[in-house]
Amino acid sequence: MLRKRKNKVPPPEEGTCPLTTCMRLVGGTWTPNIIWYLRDEARRFSELKSDIEGVSAKVLTERLRRLEKDGLIVRQVVPTSPPSVEYSLTDLGHELRPAIEAIAKVGAKIKKRGLK
Repeated sequence: MLRKRKNKVPPPEEGTCPLTTCMRLVGGTWTPNIIWYLRDEARRFSELKSDIEGVSAKVLTERLRRLEKDGLIVRQVVPTSPPSVEYSLTDLGHELRPAIEAIAKVGAKIKKRGLK
């Protein structure tokens, strides 16, 4: 029987792993897509619904509420007639851009290889 080797890499910090913490925020279905489409400008709900092919209105609403609660996006009511709502990234949400863009870049390479 092989001996179990000790991990020589220390945990990132005391308590909950920051990777786990971050992935709880962005690891949900459609969440990276929302961050992707908000990366450059504010978007209305209907625009996001159109941008993200396959997401239902119910799920998009749930994800937007969770991202707002988690402090990654801000919801702003625009005083137009009729009133509209725009979503945009907070400073913390903008910090996720490089990670989401890197994931998208690797995803494009994976797709190019024919993997799913």
